[in-house]
Amino acid sequence: MGEDNRLAAVVALAQGMAAAHTPRESWLAAALGACRALDGNFAALSVWERELGRLRVLVNAGERAPDEEEFPEAEAYPVHQFPEIAEFLHEKWAGGGGVNAWVETAQGPAAGTPGYFHQRVAALRRRRRGCCVVAPVVLHGRAWGELYVARAVGAPVFGRPDADFATVLAAVVAAGIAQTERLEEAERLAFTDALTGLANRRAVDVRLEEAIERHRADGVVVSLVVCDLNGLKRVNDTHGHAVGDRLLERFGSVLSLCGAMVPGALAARLGGDEFCLLAVGPPAGDVVKAAEELCRRAAELELGEGVACGVASTEEPIGPVRDARRLFRLADAAQYRAKALRADRPVVAGREGPDDPVVRLADESSRPPARAERRRFRGRRP
Repeated sequence: MGEDNRLAAVVALAQGMAAAHTPRESWLAAALGACRALDGNFAALSVWERELGRLRVLVNAGERAPDEEEFPEAEAYPVHQFPEIAEFLHEKWAGGGGVNAWVETAQGPAAGTPGYFHQRVAALRRRRRGCCVVAPVVLHGRAWGELYVARAVGAPVFGRPDADFATVLAAVVAAGIAQTERLEEAERLAFTDALTGLANRRAVDVRLEEAIERHRADGVVVSLVVCDLNGLKRVNDTHGHAVGDRLLERFGSVLSLCGAMVPGALAARLGGDEFCLLAVGPPAGDVVKAAEELCRRAAELELGEGVACGVASTEEPIGPVRDARRLFRLADAAQYRAKALRADRPVVAGREGPDDPVVRLADESSRPPARAERRRFRGRRP
């Protein structure tokens, strides 16, 4: 491949990873881009999981063998089977050498070889590949994993220029992975409450809208618990905001624990002393049980005064729920009633008969009384 073509291949690989919307798309773009750039017929990207002492395959691309999945769930290899990732690379860095790719063939080592590794050679033979080039992926100054590109039996064997080019491609892949990680972190922060580590209001808004769409299309049960931590203002005024923050953190942990009782539930802090739990799929009864446990545990928190908890579920007799706004208003109205009654159990919308005061309150106004103005559901806005 000429210099112009190789430059074009590098650009294409970088653009493919930049256009990816998920880590999986990024991994696949990296493997396919490298495979094309090196005229291979197969490529894989693996990550070194130091804490587990293994290389885990993230993606297999190209002409896969029968035992190779595109995104394998459990394809991993002990590092001692491929010691170059831990030993050879370390020695190269310690000696001031570069981190370069090398070539292996079905007969044994070739260009730029760090050593002979029976497992890799055996894998080439087993999968009817004639040779491979292995390029370390280095991220933040440390070995992150490996980029692996292979050719079929009978194809030209990779040479030293190919190994050098693979080193360049691995550097491009590392830059793409770093960008993906930054985007993932930015997205995580955008949907996470900084104090408690729970989901934030933005995450709830998005998830609730998606859930209601599923409810309208397929009838899936959607349940929402809205709760207000009692006594936070007194704690802040008496003991200071640092102590109040600790109370919020402790309640967030309790909410997370109780939310775990409901498979797939999203635990979130809406802001201030307001929290919620969103469940999509499980029966309303299971969500109410989790809310009851939440009330019990919240009452035991030191310095706290319990929690006012309201529940609204599409499985309860609350009438049609055509949008996320109505379910949120119902749960909020139930929470408001629980606070007014000083209830030590959750109030569930729709369980007080045909003239349920919670349903009437939610439907008579676009918001519950008192603090609801700042609490009202606002679509996808944070």
